[in-house]
Amino acid sequence: MTTKKIYLILACFIFSFLPYKTWAGLTKSGTTSAQFLKIQLGARAIGMGGAYVAQANDVASIYWNPAGLTNVGPHGAVSFAYSDWLADTKLNFAAAVIKAGNIGTIGLSFTSLSMPDLKVRTEYEPEGTGEFFSALNMAMGISYARSLTDRFDLGFTIKYIREQIWHCTASTIAFDLGILFQTDIDWLVLGMSISNFGPKMKYQGKDIFINYDFDSDQWGDNENIFANLQTDSWDLPLLFRFGLAMEILNNEMSQLLASVEARHPNDNTESVSMGMEYGFLHRFFLRAGYQTLFEKDSERGLTMGMGFIYFISPTNPLRFDYAYADWGRLTNTHRFSLELNF
Repeated sequence: MTTKKIYLILACFIFSFLPYKTWAGLTKSGTTSAQFLKIQLGARAIGMGGAYVAQANDVASIYWNPAGLTNVGPHGAVSFAYSDWLADTKLNFAAAVIKAGNIGTIGLSFTSLSMPDLKVRTEYEPEGTGEFFSALNMAMGISYARSLTDRFDLGFTIKYIREQIWHCTASTIAFDLGILFQTDIDWLVLGMSISNFGPKMKYQGKDIFINYDFDSDQWGDNENIFANLQTDSWDLPLLFRFGLAMEILNNEMSQLLASVEARHPNDNTESVSMGMEYGFLHRFFLRAGYQTLFEKDSERGLTMGMGFIYFISPTNPLRFDYAYADWGRLTNTHRFSLELNF
């Protein structure tokens, strides 16, 4: 594949998704379903402000840019991440990546956002009816990535998405697509991805069945007509990312990386994130970044993080990462992730 063809593919990839625009003055926040898909994964990426689409080179690439799975190795890796998320919810992520030789790289992932049981309350029983309900969001995905040339990587994910609250559920299938391109400038990498491309979601279940009284003021009518509430269908949170990753310094003692990322969602305004990572002896890492610059009414801001690599053997590094993210008026979050390469 020639360099000209690669640049043509990159241009087509960008302009294919430019028609998605928000109305002037409106952010369209809260107009899409499966909002948990927007929760960022991977403590390393979050510590760098989430500017990771061009830097993706670990298992968390499944979320940011599946093309980055080609950089996981030498034979594969497993990763686990956990966070006490906002409003007493719990976020969990687990994934495994296997290098399949000339076939490419294959990944499996599972993400869940759960909450503790809550009391069922009504206007007549505000202290609870004695029943409890819960909610669970989850996504299961299969990813594939391959290097088409020594400079151009392509990857995609197909995932099953499910949301559940008490007895109602909504589910669908979505796709992610990403590319990484090592430019002619050795220290500059370009990355792009499109996430959550798929059909709308609609809630169904026995909780939408009700007994309906057509006219409560009319004597003698049937006050227990069996009815079904009509729920609407909602788009998925489609997100287009474009970013650059720069290797500023790389020697035996110190390493310094910088990245910047622009985002174009279908349910908010455009934004820019940026981050940096300093490495010492390729083992100890400090990170800082800033999220969603220029996004309207954003609560996110400064991020910081650190990491450590312990080599079980020369080819089996164990990576531990931590990240802190400022959420303004909301509770600040702390993220942890563990990754083992084999």
